[in-house]
Amino acid sequence: MESQRNPIRLVCPLRLVGMMPARLLPAAIALLALACAALTATAGGYHTEELWLSNGLRRIYGIMASPDGAEGRRPVAIIAHGFNGTHHFARAYFDTLCAMGYRCYAFDFPCGSLKSRSDSNTMNMSVLDEAADIEAIVAHFRSRADTDTAAIALIGESQGGLASALAAARLQRAVSRMALIYPALCIPDNWNAAYKAEADIPDTTLVWGVPLGRRFFTEARAINVYATIGRYRGPVLLLHGDRDAVVPLHYSRRAEAVYPDACLHVIKGAGHGFGGKARREAVSRVARFLKP
Repeated sequence: MESQRNPIRLVCPLRLVGMMPARLLPAAIALLALACAALTATAGGYHTEELWLSNGLRRIYGIMASPDGAEGRRPVAIIAHGFNGTHHFARAYFDTLCAMGYRCYAFDFPCGSLKSRSDSNTMNMSVLDEAADIEAIVAHFRSRADTDTAAIALIGESQGGLASALAAARLQRAVSRMALIYPALCIPDNWNAAYKAEADIPDTTLVWGVPLGRRFFTEARAINVYATIGRYRGPVLLLHGDRDAVVPLHYSRRAEAVYPDACLHVIKGAGHGFGGKARREAVSRVARFLKP
């Protein structure tokens, strides 16, 4: 004879509040708010902390997200934002990657944004400096006893994707794998077309309202993207929208051909800067790619 089980009844907390005497309502509502706040803080299964790092005289502000209860050596994902972005975009990856056991580090490039907490002077923006910042961040995590040094991944968006690709070409085996999100591999082509000769470059150029100094463009002229990035031999995932009007899809198609071990996933209907369904698809693809 099958034994009977007492069913568990789940009661909505708001319904319980509604059943209480009026004199108890203020205290009950306050307790409910605290409980909801606690659930929100722990729902993702990770905790965050500010982490400042250095690259020479450059100070790098970032947020590190670590899985709750994490012990021992953990894989690390270093997430780089795009032009005039900040570390905030990377938070879309925290829930998923921390649940997989990754420690995530999202940061503001010094001089990389008008809102950078590292340094907001965009007149000193430099793609080569950003690549060097990523190298310094990788070196930091490789020096930590709690890092699985065989599992350090780079995730780069747009200009941060170009910087990540350049950094990986120098870091080689120090990077286990890399995900490039609509990487701005077009930057040298764009500005060599805009300024035919170095003498044509003005002291200040406004790009989408962001002032940039001459150095950004003189350096970009000398970057041979595809001859450089293919030096990285590890696995690469490229994610690109087929309606990207800022970085044409063919730049990622060419990168897929240059890298020895690369896969391009095209997100239908997506432009430059993923949101909603496209962002969820991108996070899912990156998670699958970084699965230990």
